[in-house]
Amino acid sequence: MPVLGFRAKTGGAIAVALSDDGEFLLRREVSLVDPKLPATAEPYHAVMELPWAEAEVRVQPLVAAIENVATKMLEALIAELGNVTAVGVVGAPPKNLARIGNEHIRAHAAEGVLFRRVIEVAAARHGIPCTGVSDKELGTPDAKIKAMGKKAGPPWRADERAAATAAWLALRGTVSVY
Repeated sequence: MPVLGFRAKTGGAIAVALSDDGEFLLRREVSLVDPKLPATAEPYHAVMELPWAEAEVRVQPLVAAIENVATKMLEALIAELGNVTAVGVVGAPPKNLARIGNEHIRAHAAEGVLFRRVIEVAAARHGIPCTGVSDKELGTPDAKIKAMGKKAGPPWRADERAAATAAWLALRGTVSVY
């Protein structure tokens, strides 16, 4: 039974699937943007000039659309791989966004948190346990993760290694470090 790992990024993620014995199965770049709503690519940019409390309310329809895209994306991967038993996601940790004074920096920070969280929401909607880890606390990938790049083929960049590490942590049932 496979596990999935994601490296969340604004607008999408890198997905890596591992078998239940930790062997590489697939790598894919996935979009988390609703093509009918271009603002879902950078939703907090669309509201960044509003006071933060108002921006949080006004962005909710875009957040809901992104959550739905993430849920459908995960559903498609489950259909391709079979019964996914766990999900791991690497991304920005939760932060107190209201304390960030610069609107543009806050928009980027909020999107970093959002695109990690929507994958967690998608996993929960599918009843799949999800392990989260901060990209800053992920650590250096071990030799097994680095070696997977030979089987996977290029590209096997830091994002792919992070997604594979997230899958590995989910496979091992490592608890969230958020």
